[in-house]
Amino acid sequence: MRPHDDELDEEIRGHLAISIKERIERGEDPTSARLAALKEFGNITLTRDSIRGVWRHRWFDAAEALGRDLRFALRSLLRAKGLAATVVVTLALGIGANAAIFSVVRGVLLRPLVNRDEDRLIYIRQSGRGIGAANMTFSVPEINDIRARVTTVSALGEFSTVDFTMIGLVGEPRVVKAGVVNGTYFEVMGLRPVLGRLLNAKDDGPDAMPAVVLTHRFWTNSLSSDPSVIGKTVRLGPRTATAVGVLEPSVPYPADTEIIANVVTSPHHLGATMVTNRTHRMTELFGRLAPGASIEAARAELTTVEGALVREHPEAYSAKANVQLSVKRLRDQIAAPARTILIVLLAAAAVVFIIACSNVANLILARSVRREGELAVRAALGAGHGALRRTLLAESLVLCGAGAVLGVILAQPFVAIVARYAARFSVRALDVTVDNSVVWVGAALAMAAAVLLAYVPRLPSPHAPAGLGLATGGVRITPGTNRRLRAFATAQIAFSFVLLAGAGMLVTTLVTLQTANTGIDMRHVLVFDVPPSATGVFGQKEVDFFRESTRRVGALPGVDAVSVGATVPWRDHGMPRMQFTVEGYTRADGEENPYARMRIVGPRFFAVLGLPILAGRDFTDDDRRGGEPVVVVSQSFAQRLFPNGDAVNRQLSWTDPIAKLFGLQKPCRIVGVVADMDDENFVRTPEPTVYQPVQQIGFAGRLFVRAAGEPYALVPAVTRVIREISSEQPVERAATLEDVRAQVLSPERLNAFVFSTFAGIALLIAVVGVAGVLAFSVSARIREFGVRLAVGSAPRHVLARVLSEGVRIAAIGIAAGAVGGYALAWVAAKFFGQVQLPGALAVIGAAILLAAAAAVASLMPAARASRVDVLQALRSE
Repeated sequence: MRPHDDELDEEIRGHLAISIKERIERGEDPTSARLAALKEFGNITLTRDSIRGVWRHRWFDAAEALGRDLRFALRSLLRAKGLAATVVVTLALGIGANAAIFSVVRGVLLRPLVNRDEDRLIYIRQSGRGIGAANMTFSVPEINDIRARVTTVSALGEFSTVDFTMIGLVGEPRVVKAGVVNGTYFEVMGLRPVLGRLLNAKDDGPDAMPAVVLTHRFWTNSLSSDPSVIGKTVRLGPRTATAVGVLEPSVPYPADTEIIANVVTSPHHLGATMVTNRTHRMTELFGRLAPGASIEAARAELTTVEGALVREHPEAYSAKANVQLSVKRLRDQIAAPARTILIVLLAAAAVVFIIACSNVANLILARSVRREGELAVRAALGAGHGALRRTLLAESLVLCGAGAVLGVILAQPFVAIVARYAARFSVRALDVTVDNSVVWVGAALAMAAAVLLAYVPRLPSPHAPAGLGLATGGVRITPGTNRRLRAFATAQIAFSFVLLAGAGMLVTTLVTLQTANTGIDMRHVLVFDVPPSATGVFGQKEVDFFRESTRRVGALPGVDAVSVGATVPWRDHGMPRMQFTVEGYTRADGEENPYARMRIVGPRFFAVLGLPILAGRDFTDDDRRGGEPVVVVSQSFAQRLFPNGDAVNRQLSWTDPIAKLFGLQKPCRIVGVVADMDDENFVRTPEPTVYQPVQQIGFAGRLFVRAAGEPYALVPAVTRVIREISSEQPVERAATLEDVRAQVLSPERLNAFVFSTFAGIALLIAVVGVAGVLAFSVSARIREFGVRLAVGSAPRHVLARVLSEGVRIAAIGIAAGAVGGYALAWVAAKFFGQVQLPGALAVIGAAILLAAAAAVASLMPAARASRVDVLQALRSE
């Protein structure tokens, strides 16, 4: 029996019980009262079937009424194709943007990780806020101490990122980004293989065999999911490793690596510096909570252990660094960098949706005023408010449903754009794809918009005179309707102003960075990634390789100069800032040793980049290992430390513990001063910089070539020369410094594109809204304009009057947007910390653009008002 049959039987039993009770109260005995009640009620089965038929007819009637309303709505909208198309496209833009953004938000912030028992996974971070190191990572001695002292963490997983030259499995030698992990890493992370096995404790220790696990992305993209790869060997630098497994699809954290190797695969990880030096930090640390342990208990215990290490080893933890340890759940750690920007994007998309709904509400409201006669006729013929509202709801459902379908289609490519954008902040975005959430969000927004829009129009009052809506075909706007129309248009302008000002800030920032004078030759300098250390070439062999490379490349036709360096400006992470002392400089009381950037370059490096030597000399080929240690310093170094003297020939000594990693224990003589260059920021903020000669240290890896003509024409010849010297040497990422800057700025460019797209959509919708309001206002005031023209008003005065109305709406909207935008920024700063406000240029530019757009949108309605036929206007009512 169906649920409603039970309810029906309960109703019948209740009715009989009441009847029997009343008869008993009148003096009848219970048996007689029951028989009389049943006789009065009649045949129960027949009554039940009759009532069930009534219920069924009600459902059929409701469904039939809905179908009738939808058919009527379609016919009505087909008579207003322009309005319907405008509404559908406007809603599609708002719904599509929101569905796409939410799909990415869900994929990055809400979707669970594939890791088993992810709620037990933690990420442990060591930071040095005093020196600007948000993540210092850990050294092997630090990790060993932590492992020995904690009880709330059952196991630790170690992960460090290195580059290997891969020979085998793929075609030509290439540099691959690899993770080097300990044997418990995959157990801690709760990951499984899809093929073969993962690394385990047996793969630890110096006697283990080199082994690698392929990431799922690398296996599918580079090896076409070849199952026979298991057991094959591959050269990784100087070592030969065996591919033992393929990792399941998972979040590539902390780095988007292609392979994951055990420790013995990396010679550097077996060296004394890595194993014993407490300040040689390059390992990320993960943990799995012990049974019964909470993250709060683990955080407290790890903080205590960190404090003990700082006290026991003060030489490794400077007071200025202010070293601190933090613990987060892995999922929170992965999502945290993207959380704020995704919330901002979601807010921007919501603003676009609000503007879209506001614009559509304006159009629906204007149409409802034109339909007052039609609605009045239907009301006069007996249609109640419910029936009229149902008709409007049906129209809204048709419009919003079509908008949702188109919006979901538009969301498909936009998801890929937003995911690519979000990947800057969280690696989780790399795996975001279009899923059902796009459809559900689109449907939910469509339903919300449909209900909202169905209640925007004003229905005829049941107390109004019967003939009021039928008296004329003219359009009348009540003061309340007029206020609502203008309020919607003003809101669109206000929200658009906020988006335009924000987008303007991003665009002006991008233009500033793209046009900044860097002080170096951007167009003619070609840079190559040529890392011999990735093939296992270190020390003197590396120096010899680059000496031969620069000699032979320098002899090529079309090459003006060639040199080497350790980092590509702006693209590579520079060496850390280190403390030093220098002869002739006396510190003030309480002042610590100054800091400077350290860079490693070869002879003629400054000439290649076009930086003049201001005093002393450049490095030469005679500045070799075993000779006198020498350095060249930047102009800002010399001016800051010796404003009234000469820096050349003074002795400089590195005092920072990190300097030992580069073998910089001996004092160096300053032999030259070079013009300032900022290789970290496009807008130059010169910092004291010390340049070390590559011949005395090694650690190069980048080849810089100054071309006499077209730089890219040299790429084949330079690659051929390098491969002749070493057939296994990768030569990659050839680009001019101008293109390097463009590549580095691609995130900012995407930033500007995404927010400018939102702002452009909002502007377009707002312009349509203003034009619609004024067009409707003009159509309702034809008689007024006719009278004005009849009494001698010039057409240009009417034109100016309508134009001023559009500009007035824009001005109020801009003012409201400015106040609201700054208030929003103040509130956002409470939650997200410092919030950058748009500069004057962005704010003024957004205001001018909106005012101009509003004026243009007002032109057609204003022109129509100024060309009103006086006689026709006076006869219209």
